[in-house]
Amino acid sequence: MILRFLKSIGFIILIIFLTALTQIGGVVLLLCVPLFFYIKKKIAKPSLRRLLYIASFLLIYLSITFFIIPPIAKSFGRVPLAINSKTIKPLNIMTCILNRHYVRPKLKSNITNVSVKFNQKFPNTTISYLDANFPFLNGFSLLPHLSHNDGKKVDITFFYKDKSGKEINNNAPSFMGYGVYEEPKNNEYNMPENCKKKGYWQYSILEKFVPQWNKNKMIFDKNRTKHLIKLFTQENTTSKIFIEPHLKKRMNLNSNKIRFHGCRAVRHDDHIHLQIK
Repeated sequence: MILRFLKSIGFIILIIFLTALTQIGGVVLLLCVPLFFYIKKKIAKPSLRRLLYIASFLLIYLSITFFIIPPIAKSFGRVPLAINSKTIKPLNIMTCILNRHYVRPKLKSNITNVSVKFNQKFPNTTISYLDANFPFLNGFSLLPHLSHNDGKKVDITFFYKDKSGKEINNNAPSFMGYGVYEEPKNNEYNMPENCKKKGYWQYSILEKFVPQWNKNKMIFDKNRTKHLIKLFTQENTTSKIFIEPHLKKRMNLNSNKIRFHGCRAVRHDDHIHLQIK
């Protein structure tokens, strides 16, 4: 009796976790329950049963994610960002598998327009995006972000070079795109330190969990990153761009669309936050 109760609690926790992570994962898991019962009746070996549970869930989840969700999301006013375009793609395909790459059509047009202009100056260069939004429902938070809940926001990676000065494309020091920071120099204002002194412990927390192996292998590409941000500021639909103040000053960016995001968020010297009106 106690074991059954614990299994039920564990199942509920798993539903909540999958919902928070992917928005649709909890629903898909519930849809799989009849199939799980069928597998349990037909397969006696526990290890094989568990393998079939996982395989069947993944197959159904991926099928729904890539074939059913996009047309439904369109009716909610959201569309997926390009997955394998030459000019726009995710830094990590897991962003798309987890349904975290949905935006409003106006934001997709914004990025597409910028990618075309950007490639005129830097041919064969890809704009790499990170987290955007889930496919459904305004107000449904894309954890751990505070504001990615309405289809109007997307995070984009900086550009980098290797130690020889060669431009790097569709890559970043962190596999997830977050958590490896372009630190303030000695002569630059140190907002992360300022936020820390004010008691905002979470501001630099990602650095503690994200491996820093590539931090010294990739050099921040000021030229390409500055040009990309300037193009975004020139788009009429762009409302706000968040980066750390020391990078705004270093790149000599003066647009009033480029703002500080506040100490309640996390650092933005590892990515660009783009937001439309």
